[in-house]
Amino acid sequence: MPLYMYQAAYTAESIAAQLKNPQNRVETVGRAVCEAVGGKFVGGWYCFGDYDLTLIADVPDNESMVAIALGIAAGGALKSSRTTVLLTGAEAVAGMKKADAVAKVYKPAR
Repeated sequence: MPLYMYQAAYTAESIAAQLKNPQNRVETVGRAVCEAVGGKFVGGWYCFGDYDLTLIADVPDNESMVAIALGIAAGGALKSSRTTVLLTGAEAVAGMKKADAVAKVYKPAR
């Protein structure tokens, strides 16, 4: 199954609610949403920077990851989020090998 990194930033209201009742929602919610689409929760972390949390999800396909992202966004607790497809080293190398064929036909506008 493909791996995805999902990053999200909470709204101020969501942060305020969590401060009133502190708990590790990354673990609880991450596991539940991954399992809801037939996947596996690899891990989740709170973080500093542009995003407040990061989840790694091992889910069946793009549609499953879209379901997670849209389902969470619909709750209204986030001000922004981003999903990144994660590749294995072998997948990246395979893509690098195919890049030569693209470079032969692609000509940038000048």
